[in-house]
Amino acid sequence: MNLFRQISKSLSSSLGSFDHGVHPRHHKGQTEQLAIQRLPFGKRFVIPLGQHIGAPAKAIVQTGDAVKRGQMIAEPGGFVSVALHSPVTGRVTAIGSERYADGTFQDAIVIEADQYDTQQVDVNPIDWESLSIEDFIGEVQKAGIVGMGGAAFPCHVKYAIPDGHNIRYLLINGAECEPYLTNDHRQMMEQTEELLYGAEIVRQKLNAEEIVIGVEKNKPQAIKALQDTIKPGQPVRVVPLEVKYPQGAEKMLIKSVFDVEVPAGKLPRDVEVAVNNVGTIIAIAEYFQTGKPLIERVVTVSGPGVSYPANLIVPLGTSIREVLDFAGGLTEETRQVVLGGPMMGESIADLDAPMMKGSSGVLALTENETGRPQEYNCIRCGRCVEACPYFLNPARFARLAKSRMYEEMAESYNVMDCVECGCCTYSCPSGIPIVQHIRTAKDHLRSMKGKVQ
Repeated sequence: MNLFRQISKSLSSSLGSFDHGVHPRHHKGQTEQLAIQRLPFGKRFVIPLGQHIGAPAKAIVQTGDAVKRGQMIAEPGGFVSVALHSPVTGRVTAIGSERYADGTFQDAIVIEADQYDTQQVDVNPIDWESLSIEDFIGEVQKAGIVGMGGAAFPCHVKYAIPDGHNIRYLLINGAECEPYLTNDHRQMMEQTEELLYGAEIVRQKLNAEEIVIGVEKNKPQAIKALQDTIKPGQPVRVVPLEVKYPQGAEKMLIKSVFDVEVPAGKLPRDVEVAVNNVGTIIAIAEYFQTGKPLIERVVTVSGPGVSYPANLIVPLGTSIREVLDFAGGLTEETRQVVLGGPMMGESIADLDAPMMKGSSGVLALTENETGRPQEYNCIRCGRCVEACPYFLNPARFARLAKSRMYEEMAESYNVMDCVECGCCTYSCPSGIPIVQHIRTAKDHLRSMKGKVQ
């Protein structure tokens, strides 16, 4: 049976799930029924040049320059890179080192907003139908669009399909499996037509045969909104998925929807599938419909430490502190603020750090959620192995990392195949921070590779 027939057969009897994984509590009740609001514009915006995977963007403005909302302020630093645009009309006050959410200092453009401007975007729609695939890829790169699910991978790179490859299915990732986060959920409900329009643009440009939207079953309102909006004859279908983490990982999603495994070291395009997040597709629709580049995104603000949870449209470069202040500030019980979801997000080192393109959520957590359990010795129970969706041996990784046997981890045990989803740490009864050990090992290996080059 060839791949096309295998996928077609699988679609008619979708599994809706994948092997292994974990079932954390959803914690989506705080925000899943809250409509998207717009965060008011602040005064100071910090636009990091390196807020996506790949080469950092290169500033094309100088200190003192006046800029308009939506104006390009940094050009791509290479093919795996995207442009950056001003989120507000104002003036560039600095270009230099600024602190990121993880505590590191990296280059950024600082803009002070014009408090008397209406902050309208002076742009025009783009005729996407007349564009060649090469021109379309260039427009998506120029728009600054990246994966909005958290990885922030430059979107246009996925559309540069090598010779000999075909894309039969455009798979839209609406799983949103991270606890607490509901921004994709709300966008599927409130921007349904934009989602389908953007998906159709990408489908036609990739010559894909069908659009498939995978949505976890704990979002019945989103599933219904999509199904009610799809017109008869449209090459679109919605596939309800079992609720399991990490359902939203590309390879897990493809397995759940098509019952096809992407081999280690391969990409979704190798099984004739292109995967995009809900927010990414909506950003593409907005760009071609209105000409507005990626200068803002929808963010979930939630957690027991937040006074007034919300789903917010946040201009990029806004400080995390401003986002939290709009949500009523932090309660006294807050012990940790996380950027992203609780499974793969990062702890915030500085509340004055900026929101970036990959910032899907801001979570305020208390001692109940963040208190680290007492760590015991590994009892070799195998629960981390049973939980790992990539069929790796996380316990072995942790032991080797503790012994600093990093090269052996890479050469013999494929540690770089780990996506750091956190299933191993979540399932470990001995309280071992397995994924943190793995991250340390991978960082060391990347550092050594950089020194060799």
